[in-house]
Formats: sequence, structure tokens, C-alpha cells
Amino acid sequence: MAKETVARETMTRETLARKKMTRETLSILGATGSVGSSTLAIVEQQTERFEIVALTAQNNATQLADLCRRFKPQFAAIGNETQFPKLKEALQGCDIELAAGTEGLIEAATRPAARIMAAISGFAGLAPSLAAVKQGSIVMLANKECLVSAGALFMATAAQAKCRMLPVDSEHNAIYQILDGRPLSDIKRLILTASGGPFRHFTQAELAKVTVPMATKHPIWPMGAKISIDSATLMNKGLELIEAQYLFAQPPACLDVLVHPQSIIHGLVYLHDGAVLAQMATPDMRIPIAYCLGWPHRLPTDCAPLDLEHIGKLEFEAPDIARFPCLQLAKTAMQLGGGAPTILNAANEIAVAAFQAEKIGFMQIPVLVGTVLDKLPQLIGTANGAVDSIEQVLALDSEARRIAEEEVAKLG
Repeated sequence: MAKETVARETMTRETLARKKMTRETLSILGATGSVGSSTLAIVEQQTERFEIVALTAQNNATQLADLCRRFKPQFAAIGNETQFPKLKEALQGCDIELAAGTEGLIEAATRPAARIMAAISGFAGLAPSLAAVKQGSIVMLANKECLVSAGALFMATAAQAKCRMLPVDSEHNAIYQILDGRPLSDIKRLILTASGGPFRHFTQAELAKVTVPMATKHPIWPMGAKISIDSATLMNKGLELIEAQYLFAQPPACLDVLVHPQSIIHGLVYLHDGAVLAQMATPDMRIPIAYCLGWPHRLPTDCAPLDLEHIGKLEFEAPDIARFPCLQLAKTAMQLGGGAPTILNAANEIAVAAFQAEKIGFMQIPVLVGTVLDKLPQLIGTANGAVDSIEQVLALDSEARRIAEEEVAKLG
């Protein structure tokens, strides 16, 4: 009997050891943002499933240090080098490798991990996300600017590295779930839904008076300041159209946006036989994040189930291009192709930052972006071919930002 007990205990220890050894390794680039925080909330409920390899943040050394103490990664990096001493002091005595700057973020992205959440916001996320893709891991992409600024290069790199790219944005994630291996030749149209933002019923006079606090308060999704402002101008939906073009290899004519205020249907796929497939869920980013973390399986979450009886009805309307010209600017850049989306994204980042700093008004954001696009016809023209090197992307982005800054000074 004693021998049997010892044998069972030995088998139990061995089983637990195997489970621990088979925990999936995970790195999170942008761990302190909204997507990173939601990812870690799911990981905390699945501690037996994931082992954290690397965590990064851009500026928040204090929060990054707190996350490091909780999740005990092997490596951590802070993008803002001035914050490195604070991070180092906070983690003194912890057995965690530390780094700073862009090189530190890239180092975090290249640490071997089965899955990498690429959630660094803005153009700053391009180099680390590209480094993650080169590994050939499963990359969960929550940075749309990577595909907007360098879509052809990014997708070619992913194909060469045999990287499985899973979109985290709720709309692209919805379409990915709907397609589920379906041949792209079956697709007639892809529709991304939009809540319409907080100002979809505002008059032009009211839009001119929009303040930063008003624009950063999204009616449906809790998000960071920049993406909330992009959602308020509908530029975010325009950037998502460009992202979808690369993710799903569809021409601009097959992509469009539908305003759906309840944000229950996240994506629609129109098929050639007349069928329309939709993905529905409560507006909670933990659902697409959990899908990416578990793929090809499903992870349980504590997200509220969809209650259609309580919702009662679903509303849809066409986006108002006259009221929100940023969406049309994005469509134009998508149709021009080449370097136009790179220029669009750079100009928009400068415009949004200027609005946040109260240097320009809300309705001057599309004015500035449109002006920059108009001032770079020679760059747009010469970039109609593929922007196939990171050097080209960086040069185009830098020049667009320079001209955008000049326009901010004029508008201000």
C-alpha cells in the first residue's frame, strides 16, 4: 500500500512537472496599455497555461515594475531611456534582465516566445513588431500602424518567416474568425463596423468646439487617448480599412465601413453566393484577446454573454464623410497605395498630438492631414510601387512629420 502511495505521489509530481514545462511562453510588447493590461488580466486567470518571457512599456516605469514583480518575466524593457534608472531601482534585487530604448524593445521582441502580443501603440511599434514577426512565432497584432505604414513589407516579412499573424482589433479579429480558413476567393466584400464615435450627431459648429477631454471619452470602448481621438474623427476606422487590405489581401473596392452604434456586430463578410456572415459579441476587448491567446482553441473568459433580448434592436447607418473627412482621407490614401498610407499615418499622429497639446482644434486634424497629403505628391507618386524596405518607410515617415509640424505652426 505504501509503495502504491509513493508511486501515485511520484506520478503526480511528474504530471505537474510536465504541465509546468509545457506552459506556453508569452511576451507582451506594450504591457501597460489597455490591450496589454487586458492581456495580463486573462493571463492571471490562466497561470497554469502561460509563462511570461518579456514585458515592455514606453514611459510608465512604475507600472512596468509592478507588473514585473507580479508576473516575473525573464526580461523587461522601457522605451523611454530617461525612465530606465527608475525601473532599475524599483526592480533592484529581482532576477530580471533590464534594457531601455528602441533597442531594448527590439530585444524584448526577439526573445524566444511561442506567442508575442504586439501592442505598442503608434509608429513607435513598427520596429519591435517587425522584429517579433521575423521570429516566426505567433504574433498577435494590436498595432494597426505597422500595416498602415509598412503593410507590404510587414506581410512579406511574415510570409518569409512563416509567422502566424492573429489580428487583435475586434473588427479584424471578427473577420478572421468568420473566414476560419475559408478561401479568400469566396469573398465579395468585407465590412468593418464602427460605433460612430461620440460626435456622430454633432453639427459642424459643435464639432469645432470639441475639446480634448470630450474626444478622449469613447462611448463604447475604454481605450487610450490617441486611439480614442482617432475613433472620434473616424480616422481609426480608415486606418483599419488599410490594415484589412493587407491582412485579408483584398482590393480597396471590396472594403467598406458601416456605422453600428451598439458595437455588437464587429465584422461582416459578404460571399459571392449572396450569403452574409457576421461575428457578434459584447464590446469587450478581452474576447478577441482571449481568442488570440488560445488559438486554435478557445479560452474561457468572464466576459458578459450577449443578451440580444435585452438589446432589442441593432442599428446601422452609412458613415457621414462630410462630417468626418478623415475617413475619406484614409480611403484616398488606401486607393493611392505605395507610400500614401505611410504619409497619412505620420501626418495624423502629428495632428492628434497637436490637438492634445491644444495647438489646433478638433476639425483642424483632417485639414492638417489633407494638407500634408497634398504637399507630397512627388513622394506619393514615386512610392506607388511597394515600399519594400524599412529605410524607405522611415524616410517617408520622417519627411511627412517634418511637413506636418510646419503646418501645425501655421494653423496654430
